[in-house]
Amino acid sequence: MLINFKKVSLVLLFTALANSAFAADENTLEVDPNVGRGGEPSRIDDPTEFKVCADQDNLPYSNSKQEGFENKIAQLIAQDLGKKLSYQFWYDRMGYIRNTLNARRCDVIMGTVAGNDMVLTSKPYYRSGYVFVTRKESNLNITDWDSPDLRKGIIGVVGQTPPSRPIYDKGLMENARPYRIQRDLNLPPSFMIDDLVKGDIDIAIVWGPIGGYYAKQSKVPLVVVPVPEYEDTNVHGKEYWNISVAVRKKDKERLAMIQEVLDRRHADIMKILDDFGIPHLDVVPGDSVEKKRETRGDVIPKFE
Repeated sequence: MLINFKKVSLVLLFTALANSAFAADENTLEVDPNVGRGGEPSRIDDPTEFKVCADQDNLPYSNSKQEGFENKIAQLIAQDLGKKLSYQFWYDRMGYIRNTLNARRCDVIMGTVAGNDMVLTSKPYYRSGYVFVTRKESNLNITDWDSPDLRKGIIGVVGQTPPSRPIYDKGLMENARPYRIQRDLNLPPSFMIDDLVKGDIDIAIVWGPIGGYYAKQSKVPLVVVPVPEYEDTNVHGKEYWNISVAVRKKDKERLAMIQEVLDRRHADIMKILDDFGIPHLDVVPGDSVEKKRETRGDVIPKFE
C-alpha cells in the first residue's frame, strides 16, 4: 500500500464522437456514470452526489461492502455535506488515478500522500508509517533497524518500498523474503500477515494501516511496533508519510468543501482510525511528496 509512490500508465482519452448524435437528435443521450473511455460520453457531475474512487477489495481501506476505514470516513463526509454517497470501484494498481479520478468516473480519493502531483490534495488528516509485526509467542524484541532479533527470523518485506532500504543497508537481505509490490489479486490484502500467522515468516514489515488492522483482527496474538524513521529526506528510505484526500487539480471548490468537514470532524475521523486499529501520529506540516519529487521513486503507499 502507503505508499502510496507512483506508477505510469496510459491516460484515458476522451473524444467527441457523440456530438453528431446530439445534433441529429434533440433527446439527451443517456450517460453511464461508470464509463468515460474514448468514444463514450463522460460522466456528468451531479452536485447532490459524493462519488468516491475506491478499491473493491482492499481492506483496511475499502471494499465493495463499504467495510473499510476510508469507506467510513467517506460516509461521514457525505452525511455532513448532505450528499448521497456512491462509488466507482477500481483495483488500486498501476494507472489507478488516471482510470478513475482523472477519467471523471468519480470525484474523490480518500487517501493519498500529501502533495501528490497528479492531483490536488487536502491538508493532511493523518500521518502513518511502517511497522514491525511479530507473533507474540516468538518473543522477538525488535524496536529498531539494529535490533539483534531482526537477524533471528525470516523478514517479510514488499520489494521497492521504503523498508527495503534499511534491510539492504543493514545486511539483512539474506533472511528477507520479498513480496511483490502489486499483490496478486487472487490473494487477500492480508497475505503477508497471513504468512506471519502461519509461520512462513517471522517478522512482517508493512505499512502501518495494514499491519495495525490485521493484527487487531488476528486470532493469533501479534505485536505491532512502529519502525524508526530511516531517511527523512529521501523517499526511498522514508518510512512516515502525511495522508490527504485528493480531487482533480481544478476542483478547488470541491476540495474546500471537503476540507471544512475534515477540519470540523477531525475528532470523529481519529476515532474511526482508532476503531480500525490504524496506527497514526500527528501530521508534520510541510512534509509532502511534492517537496521530494526530484528523488521520488516507486515507493509511495497505495500505488496510483
